[in-house]
This record gives sequence, structure tokens and C-alpha cells, in this order.
Amino acid sequence: MREKILNSIQDRLAYLYGEEGSKDVFVKMKSLMEAYPGRSADDTPPRWTQDDVVLITYGDSILEEGVPPLQTLQTFLKTYIKNAINNVHILPFFPYSSDDGFSVIDYTMVNPDLGDWSHVEELEKEYDLMFDLVINHISRESLWFTDYKANNPPYNEFFIEMEGTEDVSQVTRPRNTPLLVPAYTHRGRKMVWATFSADQIDLNFKNPEVLLKMVDILLLYMMKGARIIRLDAIAFLWKELGTNCIHLPQTHEVVKLLRDVMTFIKPQAILLTETNVPHHENLSYFGDQDEAHMVYQFALAPLVLHALHRGDGSYLTDWAMELGPPPEGCTFLNFTASHDGIGVRPIEGILPKREVDDLITSMHRLGGFLTTKSNPDGSESPYEINIALFSAFRETYHSNGPDQWQVDRFICSQNIMMTLQGIPAFYIHSLIATPSDRDGVEKTGRTRSINRRRWDYEYLKALIESGRTSNAEVIKRLTNILQRRKRHKAFHPDTPQKVLNLGSDFFALWRDSEELRFPLLAIHNLTSDIKMVNLAEIEGMERFSYWTNLLDNSGVAAAETNYVLQPYQSVWLMPETVDDVSALWAPFTD
Repeated sequence: MREKILNSIQDRLAYLYGEEGSKDVFVKMKSLMEAYPGRSADDTPPRWTQDDVVLITYGDSILEEGVPPLQTLQTFLKTYIKNAINNVHILPFFPYSSDDGFSVIDYTMVNPDLGDWSHVEELEKEYDLMFDLVINHISRESLWFTDYKANNPPYNEFFIEMEGTEDVSQVTRPRNTPLLVPAYTHRGRKMVWATFSADQIDLNFKNPEVLLKMVDILLLYMMKGARIIRLDAIAFLWKELGTNCIHLPQTHEVVKLLRDVMTFIKPQAILLTETNVPHHENLSYFGDQDEAHMVYQFALAPLVLHALHRGDGSYLTDWAMELGPPPEGCTFLNFTASHDGIGVRPIEGILPKREVDDLITSMHRLGGFLTTKSNPDGSESPYEINIALFSAFRETYHSNGPDQWQVDRFICSQNIMMTLQGIPAFYIHSLIATPSDRDGVEKTGRTRSINRRRWDYEYLKALIESGRTSNAEVIKRLTNILQRRKRHKAFHPDTPQKVLNLGSDFFALWRDSEELRFPLLAIHNLTSDIKMVNLAEIEGMERFSYWTNLLDNSGVAAAETNYVLQPYQSVWLMPETVDDVSALWAPFTD
């Protein structure tokens, strides 16, 4: 197994750097990997199960006076989340200069404002961890870039220098800032490549020493407890003038190589690619089952938001019906909110432009913002909507202002996400119903700050423990649902889904397979009206005489023609017979 992986790495390096040029690189990389303890694939657990749920959080999303934020995070999780989730994605927790952590100064150090490696290790005792490998760029304030400016090897060749007169109009941009930015070095003024901002300088992966450095950092993260590695902004990694510099074959080859390295060290590790691009481009990072183990389901967030805002699931259903299963050994990371905004590019070709424009207008009315990207012709187009997800559900397209259904509408959005094939991921501000932070935007001048609030722990505790706030209701309901969900084998990430078309008022699907003894049918009312579903007309219901709603334990006869769903209600129906329930799940107790 390990010899096969080494041969694969050697071939990938030859593809990137040529047969002759890659020989020394392979020797160095092999030496790096063999310095870390590996483990045979024979004694590894399954890569994922229905227990897997990811929490996405900054290390300092919750602050407590006199306590390292990473320690406060662990206290919060133990107190309120308990075992509802089992994976924690700590967003970049390294020293940084901008972009809330994604402009890394030192990849190997924990930001002292958050804590130290011992706090990360304590979290790892309770949860599987996800770390970001911010691989495309590094901070202008990093020692690497300082050495570049001083012309100190090897860092004097770690960045991409340009004359500044080159035609870069074809380059795909996720931002509307200049692509080339000045750097004042010992060799004079140079123009360097900066895809995301003037503070985030792109690394030159045509130089194999850069790749070796990143592999060394990847191995460090795995040694420190990371089970999932998230490749940030990976799509832009390799640059070739005359191309769009996104999704290049060399980029895909680097992803495959990093997967090989991870498998060599820890066979059950998971590689996740972050590519906020149109849906079909995103799926390309599965490769031929040899690239990412997991990709973000980027189209899901805007489609669920649109469906519940409009009270019309037509586009969500059509997309989900056409969504093929992930390749064997791969899965989706399903999410409706994250530290970034709600991407608009992933729904290109899925939602008509008029629907996208209306959604943007509605979110602006609810206090949100729009971030744009630059196009090759010099124009700008929508990139992402910046708004806290809970605030995005305050009202609908048809309502005349806020209504009484905000919490139910929001819970419905999360239930939809939890039923889809893959692994669900919750942003911490979704679990605690954080509203949009307009003050944060004013303080930082960055629209993404609207969804990156830092809570005072004592204040947040008071809100949750009062039992009368939206924060309290949402966290109680979601953790309850998560406890129930993981007891049903239908939610295993590998269990196929079959999406049903029950009309625009609903989103519905089966989770079922030949190996699964008992299926699960999920139906979601996307409207603020009471709706009825004729269960007898749904193919598959006739297999069992009685069904139970997993979400509230209520029973229903399959032949019942008119099953009533309250506004924004979700039902997860599973068969109920004398022997079936114990085989499906252990009874839930609050």
C-alpha cells in the first residue's frame, strides 16, 4: 500500500516538474513523510458514518474575559452542544494580518490571542478536527515574504514576479482588487501576484520548494490532530499566463498529490477542497476518485435560501433531482452558512438571472450586502451575498415585513440540509441564531464581518439559558434534531438519495438503499401555509403499514391520504413495526 502511494507521488511530481527535475524533489518529500509515523490501512475505522456532523467556528467566536478563546470554545461545546456534533472546523487559528485569519503570518504557530497548541490538543481529545491549509497565498507580513524582499534564498523564489505590463485580463478573479500589487525589495520595486488582496501574496508552486514547504506544514497539522484538511482557495493555485488560471490541470495534480501524502500518513484522513465556483466545476475536484474525498455543496445554500424565501422549491428540487451521487469513496459537505457569504456563482445556470437579482434585492432589504468579482471584460458581477443566515429568514418575498415564522423557517432550512446525502456542517452562528452584525461591518469596513460576530460568553449564556430567546430555541431544537438524526442508518453519507417532485410547496426525498433494511422519507413544507400531502400517492410508502415521524415520534398510517404539515414543518418518516424501531435507532431522551 505505502509503496504504491510512493509510486503515485513520484509520477505526480514528474507531471509537475518533469522526470529529471522531480527526482530530487521526490527524495526530499519521501524523507519528510517517513519522518512522521504512519499507520496501516488495516486497522482504520470507516472514513465516515451517520454520526459525522461538522461545526465551523473561529477560535474566538465566543470570548470570555481572562480565558484563552480556544478554552472558552471547548467549554461552550461541552455545555451546550455536547455530543450533537463530532467534528470541529477551527477556522485559521494562526497569527494573521487580515481577512480574519486567511492571511497567515506563520503556519506553524497558534495565534497567542487564541491560546496555544495545548488548547488545540485538548479539543482533539473530544472531537475530530478540521484545519485549514491556506495554500494559495501568505501574508505580506510573513517571514517568507520578508525574506523574499531581502532576496534571501530560498524565499526569493517563492512568489510570482511580473513586469506589470502583462495582459492578465483572462485571469479569473474572485475579487475586484488589482491582481498585481507592488512590493519594495532590495532589488527595487517589483510587481507580485495577489489573487485575493494586496496583503495576501500568492505562492509560486512552479517552484517545487514551495510544494515541499506546504507538504511539511500539512504533515505538521496531521501530527497535531487534524483528521480533515481543508484546502483553502485551491482552485487558483497554479498560474499560467494566457489561461484563466483557475482549475488548471497542475492544480488538480497537486490536490491528488496531497491526498496521496495524507493517505500515506493516516489512511482515514479526509481531504476537502474549497472551490466557490459553478456547480459542475466544483464537482471536478472529485477527480477519478483520486482527488478530494469531500467537496462543499456550494449550490445548496443559495438554493435553500431562495426556496424558503420564495416559498417555491421548484429550482431546488430540479437541481437536487439532477444531482448525481458522489463517486464511491467520496461525499459532499452540505452547508447553508459559513464564515464566508452565500455564494452566487455556484447557481449560475441553475437559477435564472431575474431570480438571482430578486434574491439579492431582498437580502439587501434585510440588511445584507453584495460582494462582486471582476470579469475579463472589466465589468463586475455578483460573487456572494453577505448576511447572517438567521437574519436572511426574517421575512419572505411575499410578506410585508417580518412575520412569526422566522425560527421555523430557519429550522426548516437546516432540516433540508441534514437530509441530503453527505455530511452536514453547521456554522456556529447558525446553531446559536446570531443575527447580522452591522456594527461589525462598520468597525472593520468589511462586509463579511456581518456574519462573523464575536459573542461575549456571559451574555450569550444569559440568552440561551433564559429559554425565551431565538438563540435558546434554535440551539435546543437543532441539538435535539441532531441527536435523533444520528440514530438512523439512512443518514449515513453513503446512503443514496432519491429526490421526489411533490410540487413547488415541498422539498422531499427518500434515503434508501438495498443494504438498508428500513428507508427514510423526508418532506419539508416550504411555505407559511398549512399544506397536505397524499402519502398514498408516494411510491414506496406501501412497503410498510405504519410510519413514525423521527422528529417528534408521532405515528402515521401509510394509507392516510391527507397528511397535514404545518407552516415550515419537516417530517422524517421511518417504518414502524414491532421489531423495526430498535433496529433503526435507540429511543431518544431529552
